[in-house]
Amino acid sequence: MSYLRFDKPLMTNLQESLPKELLRTNKSGAYSCSSIVDCNTRKYHGLLVVPVPEMDDDNHVLLSSLDETVIQHGAQFNLGLHKYSGNTYSPLGHKYIREFYWDKLPTTIYRVGGVVLKKERVFQHFENRILIRYTLLDAHSVTTLRLRPFLAFRSVKTCTHENGIANREYNVVDNGISTRMYSGYPELYMQLNKKNEFVYTPDWYRGLEYPKEQELGYEYLEDLYVPGYFEFNIKKGESVIFSAGVSELHSRELKKLFDHEYDVHVARDSFQTCLVNAAHQFHYEKDNETYIIAGYPWFKCRARDMFVALPGLTLAIDEPEYFEKTMRTAEKAILNYIAGKPIGVNISEFDKPDILLWATWCMQQYARLISPEAATEKYGTLIEKIVSFIKKGEHPKLEVRDNGLLYTDGTKTPATWMNSEVNGYPCVPRTGYIVEINALWYNALRVCVDVLNRKGRNGEADEYAQFADKVGESFKQTFLNHHGYLLDYVDDGYISWSVRPNMLIASSLEYSPLSTQERKKILDICTKELLTPKGIRSLSPKSGGYNPIYAGSQQQRDAAYHQGTVWPWLSGFYLETCLKVYKHSGLSWVDRQFVGLEEELFYHCIGTLPELFDGNPPFHGRGALSFAMNVAAVLRVNKVLAKEYESYNVWMGIST
Repeated sequence: MSYLRFDKPLMTNLQESLPKELLRTNKSGAYSCSSIVDCNTRKYHGLLVVPVPEMDDDNHVLLSSLDETVIQHGAQFNLGLHKYSGNTYSPLGHKYIREFYWDKLPTTIYRVGGVVLKKERVFQHFENRILIRYTLLDAHSVTTLRLRPFLAFRSVKTCTHENGIANREYNVVDNGISTRMYSGYPELYMQLNKKNEFVYTPDWYRGLEYPKEQELGYEYLEDLYVPGYFEFNIKKGESVIFSAGVSELHSRELKKLFDHEYDVHVARDSFQTCLVNAAHQFHYEKDNETYIIAGYPWFKCRARDMFVALPGLTLAIDEPEYFEKTMRTAEKAILNYIAGKPIGVNISEFDKPDILLWATWCMQQYARLISPEAATEKYGTLIEKIVSFIKKGEHPKLEVRDNGLLYTDGTKTPATWMNSEVNGYPCVPRTGYIVEINALWYNALRVCVDVLNRKGRNGEADEYAQFADKVGESFKQTFLNHHGYLLDYVDDGYISWSVRPNMLIASSLEYSPLSTQERKKILDICTKELLTPKGIRSLSPKSGGYNPIYAGSQQQRDAAYHQGTVWPWLSGFYLETCLKVYKHSGLSWVDRQFVGLEEELFYHCIGTLPELFDGNPPFHGRGALSFAMNVAAVLRVNKVLAKEYESYNVWMGIST
């Protein structure tokens, strides 16, 4: 029995099946995404969605969808599904679905009378090509399969409409055709590994609706162009492969290519393996540089997300090579930024005040999960340069005050991960002394001390240690209040008393100025006011401005983004604090906290975790379909748990 499996009653119930989405990526920025019944509900959906750098920085939908029609004895059974104006669904192909499952590949089984057809999809790694394999499992008479492509050739941020400019010409290629609707776009090659007839019947299908876009207040009506259809006979037991890509292949190569892609995929047979597969979806390589995509379908590589997510997406699943490759790209950006030059790589938001501190934390995780010696050898010098750059006051957005703490101006531009804006200004203007920035600063200083000691430069290490002591004392004097939790930010005369999760970052760090008892008090209040089954709230319900539902217009959503919504990635810092406070006695508690997240693999984008959740029950998933920091946090805590259990077993004398 497959782990990710949905039966006929669920698949034929559109209220249940349409919200469940399916994502595949190719590690080069392209993706394929739709609902599990292959009905597009977003303008971001499409079978082949690729970057077109010659045009802009957006992804573009080339092939929106592909309708299959089974023909027997002259009767046609269309397996496609689209939503049209007037709340009309057509042609209702979902009623033929017997089951859907995802082991190595997402697979749909259709039954039409005596015909049983299996459809498997794979997105080729590092190539902009979707492959679909159709296998006729059963049939009692001659069966014909017809494939009808729906083309868009537009940015994911827009919708296309019937027009007289679109190019209707096509070229015959090996077992297929190529076409390009508009100049500037690449050719789309649609081919099969079996001889077929392409019937040219150009037409526009008008008035398709995307309900997710309508719900969010965006443009949601579209017309799609269909150039014609491919038709061929298929025998019982036979498999035929359809390919859509931006380059031509010899049709005889398709079977070998599909088999290879099948072999390199890892089965999604548990919570852990689903997240490992999800982790690989964030990989992105371009121009010999290596990145982490922040999330799909609309995020690019963002500096903070990359550094927070990288350890969980790589080291936690025993893939240090990808960590090292990504850090080589990041190191170029860091050194260029320190030198006052353009960073030179495709990482956005690198100038934010906390980025270099998160980069140091990221390299620290290499020391924790691989080895301190290897981390010092690979990243020790870089850590020194970062800490020295900040300590000397050379960072343009960080000021080292006399008390050793870092001060930053967040009134006009967001300074931290709480980065939503309305009318050009931060929704949460965290400014002055910000709690996690200064906790990360203290941590970075201590990491630098450790690096210097390992290099035998004990005199310099002592100087940094004395400065770190000063920062630690100032931190507690500034942020620790008489209620036992940490103030979120302090700006001269203004104090933010809001109970927010950023204090958990401070309490979870390997080097924290807080005592165990102080960490416990923070943990207690966060457990009472911020903990939910899906993660940690961004604001306590008891604090002013609590707004837990991420819905409505863009402005309404931005206003709610960090005002009570739940962010799973923060659970990593909460659970690490638990382990630091309760040690081995907290293992079982930490282990149980991911139960609420495991069920989410079946509710939204299957096999991965969405960006955020509403802060109140039923904690509906919102935002991006798949979010790197959330997947990474679970994998990282699982790795830490495994190490703690191993330590506990050694302590108890239990052999494993």
